[in-house]
Amino acid sequence: MKRAVLAVSALSLLSLTTLTACGGSTGSEAAADKPEPSASRAKQVTPAERLAKLMITKADVPGLDVKTPSKQDDEYVFAKSADDVTVDKPACAQLALAMHQLAVGEPQADLTRHVPEGSKFTYITLTTYAPGKAESAFAGLSKGVDACGDGFTAKANGTSKYDSVTTEKPVAQAGDQSIAFRATTTFQGITHTMHAQAVRSGEVVAVYFSVDGGAMVQDRPGDAKLPAAVVKAQNAKLG
Repeated sequence: MKRAVLAVSALSLLSLTTLTACGGSTGSEAAADKPEPSASRAKQVTPAERLAKLMITKADVPGLDVKTPSKQDDEYVFAKSADDVTVDKPACAQLALAMHQLAVGEPQADLTRHVPEGSKFTYITLTTYAPGKAESAFAGLSKGVDACGDGFTAKANGTSKYDSVTTEKPVAQAGDQSIAFRATTTFQGITHTMHAQAVRSGEVVAVYFSVDGGAMVQDRPGDAKLPAAVVKAQNAKLG
């Protein structure tokens, strides 16, 4: 599954000012059943097509925009797949994937978009799974949040180092399961805080991740809260 964030020297987070995903912005599909060739059978919806229908659009968040990363972003991606990512703490592996817009667990398809608001960016990654696999993927992510409180380091096309990970109250409760957390990182001696939330609704998991990229460029502390309008709009479409 293609997704992720550019790594810059010892810290990849600066790249979040401009992009987070590679060409997989249109979604990728690992396993999709093809409809039987029959004129009498309606065309079956693939996992990737299902996610495309579930993802919010500009019409769902008045006053904001929902962007699709371009193919030009490919040269900046942190990783093109989960196989490219290594972590210093195995328990943090799924957490590292989620924070770099890579699908966790054993996905069928995933899709990422981002919503810019000034210097802040919120990334939405939707992932669909075979029956029973979404719950397992969510459990792996939740365990990562609990196990990585004192931070971790992820490496791929560069290095992302996080100082701490702390659970917090979700922006909006939704779906069958929900977990929210914040992560801190230090860039040029300045602390930056990013916020995230994951929601499982049936066999679909949504991960929201916000960062103030402008704060990093301007050498000021950053604290990017998740926009409630975006989270609520996407949760509503998940059902």
